[in-house]
Amino acid sequence: MSSNLSTLTDRVRPRGRVEEGRRRGPRLPVVLLLLAGALLLLSVVRAVTDQQSVTSPDQWGAALTVAAPIALAGLGGLWAERAGVINIGLEGMMILGLFTAGAVGWQYGPWAAVAAGVAGGALGGLLHAVATVSFGVDHIVSGVAINISVPGIVQYLAKLWFAAEGSEAAARGGTDGESPQMERMEPFSVPGLSGWLGDLDERDWFLVSDAAGILRAAVHEVSWLTLITVLLFVGSYLVLWRSAFGLRLRSCGENPEAAESLGVNVYLYKYAALIVSGGLAGLGGGYLAVLVRRYLEGQADGRGYLGLATMIFGNWRPAGVASGAGLFGFMDVLQTRDPSVVHAMLLLFALALLSYVGWLLYRGRRTAALTTGAIGGLLWVWYAVTDSLPPELVEAIPYLTTLLVLTLFAQRLRPPKAIGRRYRRGEGG
Repeated sequence: MSSNLSTLTDRVRPRGRVEEGRRRGPRLPVVLLLLAGALLLLSVVRAVTDQQSVTSPDQWGAALTVAAPIALAGLGGLWAERAGVINIGLEGMMILGLFTAGAVGWQYGPWAAVAAGVAGGALGGLLHAVATVSFGVDHIVSGVAINISVPGIVQYLAKLWFAAEGSEAAARGGTDGESPQMERMEPFSVPGLSGWLGDLDERDWFLVSDAAGILRAAVHEVSWLTLITVLLFVGSYLVLWRSAFGLRLRSCGENPEAAESLGVNVYLYKYAALIVSGGLAGLGGGYLAVLVRRYLEGQADGRGYLGLATMIFGNWRPAGVASGAGLFGFMDVLQTRDPSVVHAMLLLFALALLSYVGWLLYRGRRTAALTTGAIGGLLWVWYAVTDSLPPELVEAIPYLTTLLVLTLFAQRLRPPKAIGRRYRRGEGG
């Protein structure tokens, strides 16, 4: 068994590239240094602009709540694409999870809604697998078809189940655009630690209070589904990168012919990956339904596409997906805050980009450093000469952030080698 796994590793990816990938992977000291630098920038911006909500527990708690569904969609995309299948249909699978969670939750409670959301999304993943793996349909075409057809199907079913005249659902407030309300899933707080961090946050100490405010968001009034999301990211990393199953699944996305020659059932692994992918996206939809205690038409609101963007930004790695989702969640929450807080983010972005220029110069990438420095300088000037931002621009902040981040980091991306390829057993010789 160990001999076969070693052979599979060698055939899936050349040894030189494996070593190169290891050298490029951020180590723990580097990650801690980046986190410390980010905290310092946030503290400076909070002190200079006097916008306390930049590091407040409320801001970061809301960002964590918004980020979790996006992160789940991104993690679902990672599972699919690591197996070599492009999953553009994450948005449709999330909508399926949202609808099934709402349909079940008002009758059986929030935990049943979570299970139903996973099942609904997994059904969408299975449909995508049948189309792409079994019938060889183009991955993009299949995903787009799911995204187009699912909203219409869900809209029809909502009218049939929630708004039917004389039905129990209609009597309890269901309409063609929303389900009846379900019970609330109570959040949890870590005793002692939550209060202690709250006391530190109120002291208004530079850096210390800022760190306490951000950390308190992770231990005070936290949804159980947020905790499950964190555990799923850890579990996905262990399964995909620290197990024989994960090695075989990733081999299907790198070199399916080599995997087939060593006895791996490529079809089976692609099916498994897509079902898990859909289930995770469906869980993201279930999260949204539990959050507002019902199904609401249009509530997914493009989060599946943002999840796809976080997967690309994260370079098809769980930690990268989580980082991207956290960034987009933070920016999305800014839309609900005071416009002056959004204006302060211009200073934060300017400082972050100018700090990144130093790293680029250290690596000898002068052209990239010049471009990044110019963008950072323009943001600095924008912040200095204005007092607020137009409302239309504030609403577009999450999507503009997505474009900016993907543009800056596009050169370091490495998708799975066989992603999007039509695979047929025996064609590799």
